[in-house]
Amino acid sequence: MSGHERFAFKSREEFLAKIAALSLEIPFSHDIDGLFRSFPLAGRTLPNRLAVHPLEGADAGPGGAPGELTFRRYRRFAESGCGLIWFEATALHEEGRSNPNQLLLSKQTLDAFKRLVEMIRSFAQKRAGRNPSPVLILQLTHTGRFSKPRGAPAPIIAQHNPHLDPLHKIPPDHPLISDRELDDLQDIFARAAGMAAEAGFDGVDIKACHGYLVSELLASRSRENSRYGGSFDNRTRFLRETTAKIKTGVPNIIIASRLGLYDSVPCPYGFGTDEKDAANSDLSEPVALVKELSKKGLTLLNITAGIPAYRPHYGRPFDKPVRGGSVPDEHPLTGVSRLVRLASRLQKEFPSLAVVGTGYSWLRRFFPHVAAGVLTNGGASLIGVGRLAYAYPDFAWDLMDKGALDPKKLCLACSGCSTLLRAGGPVGCLVRDKTLYRLPR
Repeated sequence: MSGHERFAFKSREEFLAKIAALSLEIPFSHDIDGLFRSFPLAGRTLPNRLAVHPLEGADAGPGGAPGELTFRRYRRFAESGCGLIWFEATALHEEGRSNPNQLLLSKQTLDAFKRLVEMIRSFAQKRAGRNPSPVLILQLTHTGRFSKPRGAPAPIIAQHNPHLDPLHKIPPDHPLISDRELDDLQDIFARAAGMAAEAGFDGVDIKACHGYLVSELLASRSRENSRYGGSFDNRTRFLRETTAKIKTGVPNIIIASRLGLYDSVPCPYGFGTDEKDAANSDLSEPVALVKELSKKGLTLLNITAGIPAYRPHYGRPFDKPVRGGSVPDEHPLTGVSRLVRLASRLQKEFPSLAVVGTGYSWLRRFFPHVAAGVLTNGGASLIGVGRLAYAYPDFAWDLMDKGALDPKKLCLACSGCSTLLRAGGPVGCLVRDKTLYRLPR
């Protein structure tokens, strides 16, 4: 009853019956009008509650500037009708890039980012008329142990981890990033936030999820004799101090974080993980961290979980795994329920914080009804979709105009986009946009 199954629901009744059979708490609303209500955020107004999650395209041009496919992707997102567009992971310097085609924000690429922002606002305005322009958030990242700036693994790690090191054959004598380098990296993030504001973005996201460097620091209990390891205060220092520096240096910018509340890595090497059972979360530390970040200026929180290279279904329930991956012994609805529950816990703990929920793409045509149910129950402020936006970039307009999604445009949760990213890109939907995107042989 609880094992993995592909999406095969022919009716709303079948869908709700499966939720009941699995004893899951997944809200459902027949009325989806709540998705289209405006939302105030840090002096801006979002035209609706729908968001596009950060979706890395691995299609940058020379030097990390947005390329032709980057402009195409964000033009489509601009025309989507979503109130919030959360830009993909953008590196701050060469050694922290996930692949040679990842976007890189620098003085040399700043003008290209300005043109990208101008294009988005122009196309969004043409489509939406007098409605408010979407809010634009740029995700700033350091890929850490998953860095591949020249295509081959070049890991930069904060601690050794017996659960993650074997994934990329990191030897026990591989050096750790130093405290001095982390001090400098705080300033690099702060300067990048200033460039993001100059480019026209409304806000920046300090990416702290999916096992990348800032996320790994949160779990670095085994990092000894370091200001950034061991105790909770030390492990959260980088994110707290970087948030404060951005707030001081760029006071009018929205400060956000895509935060992995629960990475599922066993203690003492994971974050948000129950000490006795890694299959369960313990949100005491994530809640304490968000409390501190809110004091330092964080106003927008994007919830996620898991590490794609370790347990990918924790962050994105799927029908088919990435090429070479395995199928988990867990129903995708269990994963959806977990992500809904995590977001709800944080939203109810911090009612004044704008929380973006995740985990909706697998639900196909039922996603709007679950999303509306979550909003009605106070389980999130905004609803984000990732893979669905690759496949169906105009989903928000169809929902507003027709009240339903077109089944011929939906994401099939086939993990094709994730397979493309692992291969180094470019990344898009293999099913709905197959004239441009092909799996490598």
